Amino acid sequence: MKKIFILAIAALSFSACRNANTSNGETSSNVSVGNDTSKKSAIAPADAPVIVFERDIFDFGKIEQGEKVIHEFKLKNTGKSPLIISNATATCGCTVPQIPGEPILPGQVGKINVVFNSEGKMGMQDKVVTVTSNANPTITTVHLVGEVLTKK
Repeated sequence: MKKIFILAIAALSFSACRNANTSNGETSSNVSVGNDTSKKSAIAPADAPVIVFERDIFDFGKIEQGEKVIHEFKLKNTGKSPLIISNATATCGCTVPQIPGEPILPGQVGKINVVFNSEGKMGMQDKVVTVTSNANPTITTVHLVGEVLTKK
């Protein structure tokens, strides 16, 4: 009798867990419904800010190991509302970006300062800085490229 009771409780528990996962109308399938509004739209509003970099790739040429490269990526907000750069990250700790602290108004220019420390690096380098903002698109990238030579 105890075994039947325990089996019944276990069956009810599994059934309840399974129902809880689908009780809010979601299913485990990846079928998309045409008028599903549960996901946010990837389309930015018409008045969103737009980042336009003067140059999105900076070639620093050839440098000796241990040298630092400092570069300003100049950008312009060609959108219709203030541009807010919330974050900038690099592919490794040897590259440090610094974002502007103030919003960039429509038509105005700004800059992202990047410092690349070549200590411990050798050969061709492509350091990617990923910029996150309220612009359309929300994520953009810029590159520092060049070659690091051995110290003489």
